[in-house]
Amino acid sequence: MKGPLFYSKILLFGEYGIIKDSKGLSIPYNFYNGALKVDENPSEAAQKSNRSLKRFADYLENLQQEKPELVQFNLKELKEDIEKGMYFDSSIPQGYGVGSSGALVAAIYDEYAVDKITVLENLTREKLLKLKKIFGEMESFFHGKSSGLDPLNSYLSIPILINSKDNIEPAGIPSQTVNGKGAVFLLDSGSVGETAPMVNIFMENMKQEPFRKMLKDQFVKHTDACVDDFLNGDVKSLFGNIKKLSHVVLDNFKPMIPAQFHKLWKHGIETNDYYLKLCGSGGGGYILGFTEDIEKARKALKDYRLEVVYNF
Repeated sequence: MKGPLFYSKILLFGEYGIIKDSKGLSIPYNFYNGALKVDENPSEAAQKSNRSLKRFADYLENLQQEKPELVQFNLKELKEDIEKGMYFDSSIPQGYGVGSSGALVAAIYDEYAVDKITVLENLTREKLLKLKKIFGEMESFFHGKSSGLDPLNSYLSIPILINSKDNIEPAGIPSQTVNGKGAVFLLDSGSVGETAPMVNIFMENMKQEPFRKMLKDQFVKHTDACVDDFLNGDVKSLFGNIKKLSHVVLDNFKPMIPAQFHKLWKHGIETNDYYLKLCGSGGGGYILGFTEDIEKARKALKDYRLEVVYNF
């Protein structure tokens, strides 16, 4: 058995901000993917994944009992498949901010949900919000509180625009310029980031009035402007706003930026060769970069591995 593929995602804009109703823009990233699978001779990784699925199935059983109106699963079939050794075969790096648990959640929902909302039907706002709610509850098993956006992106495999908590829609993003010099890229920090501790730091900071004010007046404002610029294809304005956003993150989200990247982050802002921002919750994993000249960025970041995800 081998189920359909579900892809990783990149939240281009909106990390942390969407908790406080900023806009957000999430796109599928087809470089990484995962699928449910059963093997004759499972590897150690497959066995580990299988054990995790066992715990996840128990969690889903509880969820179904507590919120029967939200979602129902074919638990008997799920548990039988897990007994047969089913696991999630995935190339998506864990703790890198590209949605490894999101793809797994999407795969389980797709295979085992009863009366599931499918990708082929007319996706009204109500249906999108219901899916997001279901996925949020499911993904909470992996890292405490989840918005449900990662699995939604993985499940639908289309860009999603978050206008606010209760207003999300499929988004058309400008098509890529094949030989464009500008690029969005991923920078490998070389370490894994844990989502829950980072979100806890953020929630603690939110108790402070100056932090809340900064979030509303600067972080959310610049994030919203970046989303609008990106969707409108206004590259000049976009880079002005990304620079401001990068600055705000460096000044106010230091714990989420691995220490060895503080200098590199600052260097980008000072030289305009590239601008860095968080990819997911930070703390490690990937860092997201934007540049108007990818060759310049490659030179400046020659000691690091860059993966281009979008060309302007």
